[in-house]
Amino acid sequence: MKTLLVIRSSIHSDTSQSSRLADRFVARWRAAHPGGKVVVRDLAQEPVAHIDAERFGAFIAKPESRTPEQQAIVAYSDALIDELRSADAVVLAVPMYNFGVPSTLKAYFDHIARAGVTFSYTENGPVGLLTGKKAYVFATRGGLYAGTPRDSQTPYLRSFLSFIGLDDVQFVYAEGLAISAASREQALSRTHAEIDEVFESELAAA
Repeated sequence: MKTLLVIRSSIHSDTSQSSRLADRFVARWRAAHPGGKVVVRDLAQEPVAHIDAERFGAFIAKPESRTPEQQAIVAYSDALIDELRSADAVVLAVPMYNFGVPSTLKAYFDHIARAGVTFSYTENGPVGLLTGKKAYVFATRGGLYAGTPRDSQTPYLRSFLSFIGLDDVQFVYAEGLAISAASREQALSRTHAEIDEVFESELAAA
């Protein structure tokens, strides 16, 4: 049974444009995988705590020396990682906030990037351990940033996902959503068509 993990990061949850774009893809994925499983992690409804000294200390502590509080922190991180590890494909719905990713998504990343668990250090540099998955990023922006120096999201997301082993990443952008109503409608129309095309190409390659 195929499993698709959807990570929503907008503060507006399922009413956001990024979540709606992801939902469009999910609907097509469900139709192609009627026996498949879709897991949705909504970081607005269930935010992941931001990293602090206590949490970082729990991650690096030796298992046998962890306090009960540290064990609970690590168990929560392990559950997030197991959820990701069990997925065959991953969808990230990512709005742009002040040229970066939402802080809740960064907090989620800080809980799944663990040495010896999702990546390992080697003599040739770090190696990601969560391999064999396809990731789709549905990125929404109020302005026009793709391909410009102000698009800090794309290189960051590509670098982080590759760091934990997700090298096959496809970005779909909906930009200019805040410029005007006409710009928003045109952008969403183009993005809907691109999502449909992405999915059709995936089916053809399957």
